[in-house]
Amino acid sequence: MNEMETPLLDVEDLHARYGKSHVLHGVNLRVAPNEVVSLVGRNGSGRSTTMKTIMGLVAPASGCIRLRGRDLAGARPYAICRAGIAYVPEEREIFANLTVDENLRMGEQPPVAGAPRWTIAQMFDYFPRLKERRDTKAGSLSGGEQQMLTICRSLLGNPLVILIDEPTEGLAPRIVSQVGECIADMQRKGVSVLLVEQKLTIALKVATRVCVMGHGRIVFQGNPAELMANDAVVSQWLAV
Repeated sequence: MNEMETPLLDVEDLHARYGKSHVLHGVNLRVAPNEVVSLVGRNGSGRSTTMKTIMGLVAPASGCIRLRGRDLAGARPYAICRAGIAYVPEEREIFANLTVDENLRMGEQPPVAGAPRWTIAQMFDYFPRLKERRDTKAGSLSGGEQQMLTICRSLLGNPLVILIDEPTEGLAPRIVSQVGECIADMQRKGVSVLLVEQKLTIALKVATRVCVMGHGRIVFQGNPAELMANDAVVSQWLAV
């Protein structure tokens, strides 16, 4: 992101704890309008905790979480959602006893000013399998179908920014490709994306910018080419 560009989402000096364990140590992270930022790092580096803290599911110990300049740090998750941030959790958390169609309708809400509008018809265009199973109880869907459903339900909230945590975990290659195409189209239509993705090839393919996390802080920011040219960062923070 250009240093002069006003960020849409601005996380500044964010600290968070689980009990006595200090997990986030001053995270600084910005997402510009119409940008896909991939947040990468080893397991336990703090990526998912960063997402949950932005979303209000983990209370920040200190720091700022600004959306278009409004500080949301410490707000309740429903207020953060209504402000324009959507969240696709790693656990998916669909409503198992509701149909696909009912799950999608649960996600619908009016867009905040400046956010693109999404429709259920668009969701079915992205993932035709969901249209085929629209009257099926969501609990009987495959893991890949549940992931599709969770992404679509979050988009129907008409957000400015969507946080997506490990969307391709355990999915077949064909569905991984569909998810990647969906993320690219979010950006084209004006939704900013903060993505946690363990598969580095996918994270780099969809990202305009990459942030590397290590030990609860951001240790590198740059575009995908800059990251892959930095052998020291890749070796120290990403290599298995």
